[in-house]
Amino acid sequence: MVSSPPPSDISTHLQELIHLIHRHAPSDGTLASSVPGLYFRRASHVSKLNHTIHMPSLYVVAQGSKTAMLAGENYVYDPTTYMVTSVQLPVIGEINQASSELPYLSLQLSISPDVILDIIKKSPPQCNVKTGRGILVSQSDPPLLDALLRLVRLLDTPADIQFLAPLFTHEILYRVLQGEQGALIRQFAVVGSYAYGISKAIHLITRDYSKPLVIEELAKEVNMSPSSLHKHFKKVTAMSPLQYQKAIQLQTARRLLLSEGLEAANAGFRVGYESPSQFSREYRRMFGRPPMSDVKHLRNSLSVSVD
Repeated sequence: MVSSPPPSDISTHLQELIHLIHRHAPSDGTLASSVPGLYFRRASHVSKLNHTIHMPSLYVVAQGSKTAMLAGENYVYDPTTYMVTSVQLPVIGEINQASSELPYLSLQLSISPDVILDIIKKSPPQCNVKTGRGILVSQSDPPLLDALLRLVRLLDTPADIQFLAPLFTHEILYRVLQGEQGALIRQFAVVGSYAYGISKAIHLITRDYSKPLVIEELAKEVNMSPSSLHKHFKKVTAMSPLQYQKAIQLQTARRLLLSEGLEAANAGFRVGYESPSQFSREYRRMFGRPPMSDVKHLRNSLSVSVD
């Protein structure tokens, strides 16, 4: 897949961003910067499907392109666009464009609901919108990229980070909220909205992912009826609450298998499965291989990439 060239008026911003990410992320992988909530990603080759959990964040690609898949829906972003996840979502990522000569380069900026709410309070009232997905892709523009560049440049003046990073982050999120799909992001910070209730439900599910999910109790916690919870949860995440919990459980189990060397059955018990056979069956359905075979494959892949 080949991404479209960026408009000429943002090319200069992107060239500087490429240069800065090159400098601050000299090797492949994800790097946390000294600016709170700012991360860089570099990859010298296209990637296979990578199951991960996206936290509320802004994602900007300076070079290359990537696809995020949520329950069968594809969201492609490249240097002409940016992606926002407004809630915690289990997604599958795939880097489509990358090479040693032109590596994939991107940045991630964590989104604080408190900052979004502060901006909303100081902004003119907006019309209510229908509950929408917790993930979106929008067109980039020079004001947004300019604010991002000022934030990244702070890495060269560390003494300024504490004072200026919060200001630049506010501006960046203000620009995002002023964008073509800003209303879809605002809804998650508005107390009393359906999206706000689903955001709270997601927090409760991820906090207690290993416990049996009782829809009636969850709905009561977020002041919604069970039918309304199910309807709006699916609008936000493209899956039911139970499907969402399963995705969180299985991704957590995979991480435990890799990091702690657990047996498959023990990993299944840790994340809330009572039946090892059910765990193995659902694990294979999500990741394509039985648990231990999958872990062996992942470790071999990591070994090859390091070599």
